[in-house]
Amino acid sequence: MRTIDRGFVRTKGGEIHLRQVAGEGTPLLLVHASPGSSRALVPLLSALAGSDLPLIAPDTPGNGDSDDLAPADPDMDWYADALAALLDRLGLDQVDLYGTHTGARIAVETAARHPARVGRLILDGLIDYPPDVRALFLQHYAPEKTPDDYGGQYGWAFNYIRDQVVHFPHFLRDPEHRLMTRAMPDAAQLHAATLDVLKALTSYHKAYRAAFRHPVAERLSAVQAPTQVWRAEGELPDLRAAVDGLAARLPAGEIVEVGRAPTEKAAAIAAFLGRAPRS
Repeated sequence: MRTIDRGFVRTKGGEIHLRQVAGEGTPLLLVHASPGSSRALVPLLSALAGSDLPLIAPDTPGNGDSDDLAPADPDMDWYADALAALLDRLGLDQVDLYGTHTGARIAVETAARHPARVGRLILDGLIDYPPDVRALFLQHYAPEKTPDDYGGQYGWAFNYIRDQVVHFPHFLRDPEHRLMTRAMPDAAQLHAATLDVLKALTSYHKAYRAAFRHPVAERLSAVQAPTQVWRAEGELPDLRAAVDGLAARLPAGEIVEVGRAPTEKAAAIAAFLGRAPRS
């Protein structure tokens, strides 16, 4: 089993933290969900480490251990361009790209804006929201936070993570929005996820808000790379239901049913990336 190494890449304005696994061939770059960091991808990286794929999982700017490089109100174009700039710094002309939730939107926009940089694309947890839901999420889902004199941010961060497991969206705490089938993570997982939010306390909201504003359904038609859109077991029902309509917008898209275990996701990735690359 190969080792997951950690390091930093200096870019214009600051440093990007990433996890890497050495290998041969076209690298697979994995983009994490919000809120959090590439730490959340460690189980998938570990499952993929049994293959020979080179793996790269950065913390997006302003999350995890990456510096907050983004302007005050970045859009998804900014995150896509930042990812392309990271590829430049790594000396990579092209990667295959996996993104989950917020990371899936970054992956879509990167493939749309920088088509030569993306060979194949995997989208996990993708959905587009109607305007009224977007407005509601922009208002309530990712509030701006700063440290306060009494440490209120510590309790807030823990409950923010815990509430996301219990309700969707987390700020509508009524029976209609309760996630009845979600198991509560254990104490160590809650602690690690809370620390991710605290590290990025003043900037975690930026990627979230860029994702909520992103017209992902419109942008899919500009993605030329062969693409899988996953319908993952255990995912939120709304996200599973959205897959058909989103995949239909892709010039070269397919829907794949995937299990929830990291080993099942790794097997799906390895099978897809074993196909003939795009000419």
